[in-house]
Amino acid sequence: MNKRRLWITEYWYQALPGALLAVQAAVFLIFRQESYPQVHDNLDLFVAHYEMIKRSGAFFAQNVSMPMLHGIDRDLLGSEFNLYNLMYVLLPGFYAYLAGYALKIITGFVSFFLLAREYLQARYEWCKPLVVVTACAYALIPVFPAYGIAFTSLPLLMFYLLRLHRTKSRRELVLLCIGIFCYPFLSYFAYHGFFLLCYMALAIVLMWIVKKAFPVRMFAATALLSLGYMAFEYRLFKAMLFSNTVTIRAAMEMGNVTFKEALLHGLHEFVNPSFHAQDSRTYFVLPVVLLGAVWINAMHIRNHEAGKIIRDPVNCLLAWIVLNCANYGLSLYAPYRTLLETVVPKLKGFEFSRTSYLNPFLMYAAFLLVLVRMMSHARFHVADGARQKRIRRAAAFSSAAALLIVTFMPQMYNDFYYTCYNQAYRILKQKETTYVNYREFYSATLFDEVKAGIDYKGEWSCAYGLHPSVLNYNGIATLDGYLGMYPLSYKEAWDEVIAPAKEGSPSLASYFENWGARVWLMSASDENTYAPLRNLTLQDERLIADTEALKDLECTYIFSRIRFSNEEEAGVELTGTYEGHDSPYVIHVYRLKEDRSLEGQPQGAVEALSAAGGVEV
Repeated sequence: MNKRRLWITEYWYQALPGALLAVQAAVFLIFRQESYPQVHDNLDLFVAHYEMIKRSGAFFAQNVSMPMLHGIDRDLLGSEFNLYNLMYVLLPGFYAYLAGYALKIITGFVSFFLLAREYLQARYEWCKPLVVVTACAYALIPVFPAYGIAFTSLPLLMFYLLRLHRTKSRRELVLLCIGIFCYPFLSYFAYHGFFLLCYMALAIVLMWIVKKAFPVRMFAATALLSLGYMAFEYRLFKAMLFSNTVTIRAAMEMGNVTFKEALLHGLHEFVNPSFHAQDSRTYFVLPVVLLGAVWINAMHIRNHEAGKIIRDPVNCLLAWIVLNCANYGLSLYAPYRTLLETVVPKLKGFEFSRTSYLNPFLMYAAFLLVLVRMMSHARFHVADGARQKRIRRAAAFSSAAALLIVTFMPQMYNDFYYTCYNQAYRILKQKETTYVNYREFYSATLFDEVKAGIDYKGEWSCAYGLHPSVLNYNGIATLDGYLGMYPLSYKEAWDEVIAPAKEGSPSLASYFENWGARVWLMSASDENTYAPLRNLTLQDERLIADTEALKDLECTYIFSRIRFSNEEEAGVELTGTYEGHDSPYVIHVYRLKEDRSLEGQPQGAVEALSAAGGVEV
């Protein structure tokens, strides 16, 4: 028993993360496609895109159109030169998703660990448990899955830059330059890259002023990182800088609040980060950091070292976080946003608020530094052995608490929590929750039957009562879909399709007009027609849309979970109803009464459908 206690006391920092990671792996491998990933901006977006690209054989293709939104350019979808995206080339859909989830954790742990060890140097040996547990907590933060690796890899770039500053080895210098150039393989320009480059450029100016010498290495790192983003995300830069096509980004309404409201939005982001970057800080990490900062600054003042306050790393990280949050709020303030878009006109419609996406890393870095400062204080400034032990235990407890909260808190994109909750509910209550799992959401087997039943040959289609991504995933060419950048002209064409429904749906109409990334057949009664629920019930079961405008876009089918109450008036006819295969869906397939041939489609659409196996040309 004593040996067991000694082992737990000595190796708790390995046992706790190891046990939690093992439990997560077991849960996902046991339930597999009956796991419950979040749908919003996840299953309804990139996962379906990658499966569509894979079906089309277009991951590495050039100058081709994809079978969604009436044939969008392949360049508007994700780059093939990205670690997460490559998983969908190498593995089947769900296992690619799991591999991406695992790689996000591995990347986050290794990156945070390397940076912490390099930064702490001699202090690392007596702070190792805190580093390991905090690194694991950071790796598990529930951020946007498709860019989870981009989020958790941020410490790796900081590690490269720190080593670049310190190294005297020419060989290591070359390796670091290669690493910095290749870093975009893990990252994403629009979420992190643009802001990292801006901050690096600012660092060049500050270092030049402080050291009175031009920082050649930082300048080289900035140049290499810029080239790396352009190389690895060449499709994005091609679409953003070298295309004359006006996209929906130019018409997006990014908010128009007062200056006071903008600051309040920034404060809210500081306390409760937006769902793409929910890092569970609110419940424990943030209070520890704030209390730690108060204690650290009080110590500086007590020791008559007030001048160190401005240079203290915890204060610097907090200041950086506050700056990012202020920018987040101010990006909703029209004069500020107009200034940024005037300075960089090519980035009109760009979400400058994403500086806040750097904050999860900065917050957990500040958290670790507070814990290290506690350990340092106990080690060098506390003589009483019992008090030393209490401080060390408090630091250890804090790191463990952060890890447990990240693992079990029901935050957005915490797939582990939601899988456990929904499966436990099903087992204990002997009934299903209202939410659908991965297999049910896409219902691939059911759609195989649907496509066989209607002899589907790649005709343009739409969804009603479900996300268009379900059709994209299952190899059905769609006129609707979800994409953050596509031609503004198509948005205007789709506006004609949904015009009859807009009067009765003011909030949905505003959602489409002011943003437009979601293209769908909306309800005429302001109801959500694509909610991913097991039982979807709508009060208004009419199809209200301009079917003539749909015919102009070569629409043939509408795949609907709702049996329309106005089939004749809407100009559609039911060709079949399909259910079963353990799917929660009942799919009614409607055909527009006036058929259109594929021969009239634009060449790009024909190529896209042919690549997807839909037609022979």
